[in-house]
Amino acid sequence: MTKLSREDKVNLCLFNLFRKDPLAFTRHLFKATSNRRFVVGNHHAIIADKLSQILNGTHPTNKLIINIAPRYGKTLLVSQMFIALGMAVNPKSNFLHLSYSKSLATQNSVAVKDIIESDEYQRLFPWTAIKAGEDTKAEWATTAGGCMYATSTLGQITGFGAGVVQDEGGQYEFSGAIVIDDPIKPVEALSDNVREQVNQRFENTIRSRTNNRNTPIIIIMQRLHEHDLCGYLMEKEPDLWDVVSLPCLMVDDNGEEHSLWPFKHTVEELHRLRGADSFVYETQYQQNPRPMEGLMYESFRTYDIMPLEDNRKKFYKNYTDTADTGSDFLCSISYVEYPTAMYVTDVIYTKKPMEYTENVTAEMLVRNDTALALIEGNNGGRGFARNVEHNVRLLGNMKMRFVTFTQSKNKNVRIYTRSAEVQNLVYFPTGWERRWPEFAHDIKAFRREGHNAHDDGPDVLSGMCEHFGESVQIMSDEEVLDALL
Repeated sequence: MTKLSREDKVNLCLFNLFRKDPLAFTRHLFKATSNRRFVVGNHHAIIADKLSQILNGTHPTNKLIINIAPRYGKTLLVSQMFIALGMAVNPKSNFLHLSYSKSLATQNSVAVKDIIESDEYQRLFPWTAIKAGEDTKAEWATTAGGCMYATSTLGQITGFGAGVVQDEGGQYEFSGAIVIDDPIKPVEALSDNVREQVNQRFENTIRSRTNNRNTPIIIIMQRLHEHDLCGYLMEKEPDLWDVVSLPCLMVDDNGEEHSLWPFKHTVEELHRLRGADSFVYETQYQQNPRPMEGLMYESFRTYDIMPLEDNRKKFYKNYTDTADTGSDFLCSISYVEYPTAMYVTDVIYTKKPMEYTENVTAEMLVRNDTALALIEGNNGGRGFARNVEHNVRLLGNMKMRFVTFTQSKNKNVRIYTRSAEVQNLVYFPTGWERRWPEFAHDIKAFRREGHNAHDDGPDVLSGMCEHFGESVQIMSDEEVLDALL
């Protein structure tokens, strides 16, 4: 048995560390090859964790989508360092790398080759070397039989594949991947023809370039359109793709805004980007692609202070629609109704189970001094209403009235016919998009025609308008006693 030298032991420890933590590999090799420090953000650790799962065969699907803004280190981390590390893990690996531009894909190919040929990489991983005499900028091989081929998304890839043919019943061994970095050019993303070309190219050609069922496919890009390649795949195969969406501006549970990577953009800088071009901001920086035309709602009214009117003229209400299916949201909106408008004060918009929503809905109703709670009774809504009412009574409110009813009208017709009333009668508090980002995204992106992923928010807003002007008195003492008995 050969005794390892101290240096060999250290290198072996580093190899095991890098395989578990591609971010550590990136920082180490970036410093060694560029003589500069790699500035780490939290998003780099999130991405690296997914790449580690891919390398070690623990990723649940081997199909990974990462959506993140441009210039946030995605190309260096995924399209360069990950491939170089993959070649160290298995020098027989076959990689297929694609981008919207052949020149960009070729640049990444050259960068990977430069990393492998660097002194530090060769010191750490001498078993991986570039085969001499057959390498070009876009296509090269290792002495162990691995290879990399880089071209454009719509370029020639027939005859090239990713991964290595393996015994399906054998132990998992990483052997390469398809790595797609920005499959469509931002200025072409609004072209239906170009988007369809890219989507069909993936479907008809790229998908089949895997050499075994375990070969990973990684797509990393900024969102550019609701029906870009990521949108297409998430709609077509929602259960097959692990989607990591990393918006630049995040809102915590307390409503506080935080920048994803302050080194790149502060909160104030992101606000300025949003003011300059809201479409680019929502798609490329927030990963929330919105249609540019055909929207159901053109704008929403906001308020800073509610009207100073006679308290007898206002009524505290709530409208709740429970989730119809597992993919739907429970949407519950508390609001103050005046004779001329409704002022939203609180929103719950979540996919969490009833055990959670029954409690938080009751707390919201009590917190907002609700007098009348309107709850759609369809699909388990009546049981939900009974449990929420029970929780409200436990919280000490004995006079709130609950009205449960069956909604029999066509949802799409209701939303369409009430859209003008929603825009005229409903006021949101200033900054509401930051307080309830998922809710805001789904109603602002709701289209008059075509597919809408979620209609729960528009449904509740329409219901509020349908019941506008209806007031049911709070429960009398006698009714409270009857309810308790």
